[in-house]
Amino acid sequence: MERVYQERQRKERPTSRLAQARKRWQAAEKRLVSRQKAWREAQTRLDKTKAHWQEQTTLCANLYQRLSRFEQENTSNPDPVDAEFRLDAGFGTYTNVALLIEMGYEVYTKPYGQQVVTALRQKVDQQTNWTRVGANAELVAWGALELKNSLYPLDVALERFHTGKTIKQSALFHYGVDPVTEDLPAWFQRYNGRQTIEAGIKESKQVFYLHHIKVHSEPAIFLQECFVLFAANFIRWASRWLAQQAQAEGHALDISSLGIKRQVLVGAHVSAQIIRVSDGKLLKFSEHSAFAGKVLKLPRGRQVHPPRHFFDVFHRFLSNRH
Repeated sequence: MERVYQERQRKERPTSRLAQARKRWQAAEKRLVSRQKAWREAQTRLDKTKAHWQEQTTLCANLYQRLSRFEQENTSNPDPVDAEFRLDAGFGTYTNVALLIEMGYEVYTKPYGQQVVTALRQKVDQQTNWTRVGANAELVAWGALELKNSLYPLDVALERFHTGKTIKQSALFHYGVDPVTEDLPAWFQRYNGRQTIEAGIKESKQVFYLHHIKVHSEPAIFLQECFVLFAANFIRWASRWLAQQAQAEGHALDISSLGIKRQVLVGAHVSAQIIRVSDGKLLKFSEHSAFAGKVLKLPRGRQVHPPRHFFDVFHRFLSNRH
């Protein structure tokens, strides 16, 4: 059209066919750019959808495989083990919780991440009735709550801790037969009882050095583990017995104030002298020890042997393992 206009020496007016065609051509160029952009976005969505579909296909295949395995195990195992899991928040993912539920276990845990806490905050207000469960802890709970990403309804609790002028919040999960929402203090104490287990594991490593295996054969390793467990229990029995039997003196050593760690790492290596006196025996610690100037007096006639059943339990423990 431009060539025709030039040959005929016609002017291009705003309303001429040439001007209108030029506008349509410019609009088509703009549409081409926008369509190309839309195509790229659609291709990106398609790629993401294909990847998500592949993930879901793999997940479904794994779930069907797990279902088949569970069905076989249920058929061949008429008396499954009852177990209770108390997990740290780092293990409280929906996947882990679902697996433990399907295995038939009692589950106590905290949710992984803060999304649940954020959602639960919207369910409370100034009129919410909180239950005190600890010195600075309060709980409010919902039974069989259906969460967005959970495959199963869970007992959920929102807990808040008063730390000075600030308030910290977290959440608790539970699934099982225990009616935890009927006794919130018991739920709180039950879950936090896992800290005692964690402390025991830490004690076996840092106090009794169980993580430093001093032997190599399997029977010897087993025996070392048994003696560590025995020592952990025996020291507690002995400490209580000494606290009850020892007589108070002006410089008496207060056994009850010594923790297990100090008794093992310090007390077991302190030099001391046994002195016989008229009314019993006296354990006098060296002047160059951590307990310098302290004494421990046992009156005459006191039996220092633990009850017979204490050793019977340990003997049965070793016999059953063999």
